[in-house]
Amino acid sequence: MTVYKVAVRALCEFTAKAGDLDLRFTPSPTAQEGIAGHTVVTGRRDDDYEKEIALSGTCGPLLVRGRADGYDPKRNQLEEIKTFRGDLDRMPANHRALHWAQLKVYGHLLCAERGLATVRLALVYYDIASQKESHIWEEHDAAALADYFERQCGLFTAWAEQELAHRAARDEQLATMRFPHADFRPGQRQLAEAMFKASARSCALLAQAPTGIGKSVGSLFPLLKAAPGHGLDKIFFLAAKTSGRKMALDAVAAIRAATPALPLRALELAARNTACEHPDKACHGDSCPLARGFYDRLPAARAAALAQPMLDRAGVRTAALAHDVCPYYLQSELARWADVIVGDYNYYFDVTAMLYSLTLMNEWKISVLADEAHNMVSRARSMYSADLEHEGLRVLRKTAPDALRKTLDRVHRQWNALEKEQDDDYRSYPALPEKFVGALTTAASDIGDYLAENPSWFDGDVLEFYFNVLNFTRLAESFGEHSLFDVTKSGSGTRANSVLCLRNIVPAPFLKPRFEAARSVALFSATLSPWNYYADTLGMPANTAWVDVASPFEAAQLTVHIAGHISTRFQHRDRSLAPIATLMGEQYDKLPGNYLAFFSSFDYMDKAANLFEERHPHVTVWRQPRRMDEAQREAFLARFTESSEGIGFAVLGGAFGEGIDLPGARLIGAFIATLGLPQLNPVNEQIRERMHAIFGAGYDYTYLYPGLQKVVQAAGRVIRTTTDQGTVHLIDDRFARPEIRALLPAWWHVPANS
Repeated sequence: MTVYKVAVRALCEFTAKAGDLDLRFTPSPTAQEGIAGHTVVTGRRDDDYEKEIALSGTCGPLLVRGRADGYDPKRNQLEEIKTFRGDLDRMPANHRALHWAQLKVYGHLLCAERGLATVRLALVYYDIASQKESHIWEEHDAAALADYFERQCGLFTAWAEQELAHRAARDEQLATMRFPHADFRPGQRQLAEAMFKASARSCALLAQAPTGIGKSVGSLFPLLKAAPGHGLDKIFFLAAKTSGRKMALDAVAAIRAATPALPLRALELAARNTACEHPDKACHGDSCPLARGFYDRLPAARAAALAQPMLDRAGVRTAALAHDVCPYYLQSELARWADVIVGDYNYYFDVTAMLYSLTLMNEWKISVLADEAHNMVSRARSMYSADLEHEGLRVLRKTAPDALRKTLDRVHRQWNALEKEQDDDYRSYPALPEKFVGALTTAASDIGDYLAENPSWFDGDVLEFYFNVLNFTRLAESFGEHSLFDVTKSGSGTRANSVLCLRNIVPAPFLKPRFEAARSVALFSATLSPWNYYADTLGMPANTAWVDVASPFEAAQLTVHIAGHISTRFQHRDRSLAPIATLMGEQYDKLPGNYLAFFSSFDYMDKAANLFEERHPHVTVWRQPRRMDEAQREAFLARFTESSEGIGFAVLGGAFGEGIDLPGARLIGAFIATLGLPQLNPVNEQIRERMHAIFGAGYDYTYLYPGLQKVVQAAGRVIRTTTDQGTVHLIDDRFARPEIRALLPAWWHVPANS
């Protein structure tokens, strides 16, 4: 008989959750506070107290397993420890019922394992603020607990058998599945083979693969093919942008179309602000109709959703609204049962990443695919950074409830003291200011207590400050050489302001556990050179494999010129405008068509565009707006047609430097008037010093590699298919340096005298 493994918590969340979705008894303690609370409680017990007891048991096809918090053999008492803040009496009844369900299952497993006739079960609620314990206990005999365990398993068994059947049918089809297209594109087979081998070796992979080879299908197909033999439960396809997620869903659709009998469940995870149907309502049954009775209607909604061929955002919304449940929280439930999950990086790599938590809890075997992975360093840094603005606190002190004034005033005083000891506008500190962080921690606790005691109260500014403080204090606990703490002051007198930033520089310490939790992780992009920069900063495992996929493009397709007589350095920019305008005019007159011109800033872009229009009025010009919504972005791109001619001026590293597809005559060339180097400022200089101290490559890791990555991405907009022809002008004398040319794509032919 095939065994279905299920965690105690997952079993009880499936069988024992009922009633409303209710987030009023929140925000709950942070993960760090929860761990600390458990440590305090267990530290108060006797020396023979047993902690973290691994338990398991079977019932039919189910293997139920988990870790009970603690057992006191003297009192024969099994404990489930829950941290909280606020008034315990206000905890929703369905929360308490779930806690009892978990404890009773653990009680049965303990009795069965140790031959106990009875056991005392105790829910221990630990108040983070007062550090007091509240005990609720019951005596249970083993027979009654066995009956309860069998009832819970009975409620889950039918679903488990359905899931086993789904898995068997899925794996049977995957084992015989054929590639969804007539043949692999050039380079696509090499990428697919590298993905399969990484899964087979259970290692990480960095894959530099050119645009246009079909990376989405080329990565998903081999891992799906590997799933039966490698025991994969799920594949997470993560991307930085909506366009990348759409390509992943399109790849899944192509695979399903080529294998019609394949029962593959693919789920798209949408952000809360796009999935919420009632953004003006709170997440509880007294406010939102889709939260009222959520868990009562969830089983039908879940079953209906999983019957759909594609669980994209629209599909989840349709199923949710048909059963009057919240689409956002329905997708969170569906993540437990999907085979392929498509979403943003943050769902697995962020501090509170849902997919990472579910992976650990359920002990899933997963493979993670990260598309456009050149974005991973900057995105991961932002995930583990936090900032606070003093002006926001000043305003908040005037509007906050009286009960919170004292704690906010304490933070304000410590903040003022920090500002007074700083003479310069910017300063980086070697250590965190203990008194200030202590005041913040107290404020977070006080605000959390107030929210718990006043669940119907709402103030958006207070909540925003609270969550920012929580993020700041949480990251402060892990402050080290991988991060900077700095203060930036601006204004003076009554207009004085300052921003405190806990700035992550090297995400490696935070991401390592994510890599370790997966069977394989593959990061792929058209620009991942040099590979050691990404391996070092992201903390990839020592056995990470590297593959540089051969380009499907020929050097003859792309003419690359280096304008070695022009300097785009900041002090030379005004002098560079005239020769850049001349170069662009000569190229356009020689070969009219659609071009993109990239500059390092809006100011530089506007000056170049003004002079070019003045000297070449016959050429159509359009510019990237400084503040651009989706409609303006589409309007900019709509100017590039098969029959149009002109030059679009844009900022390097912005919306048009990557992730856009303008094949054929829609784009025949690009001018890149910058090396893309990050701005020289005090923050980046601090980063350079830290990178040098850690890796011995401060300038390269801070300026050169991130800059050239943007250059190559921008140039990559020109050649999109094997039939495209185009021209790229790299405008700066530094492009002629051997060490710079060595970092350009190998398939480019750059004439030595260009």
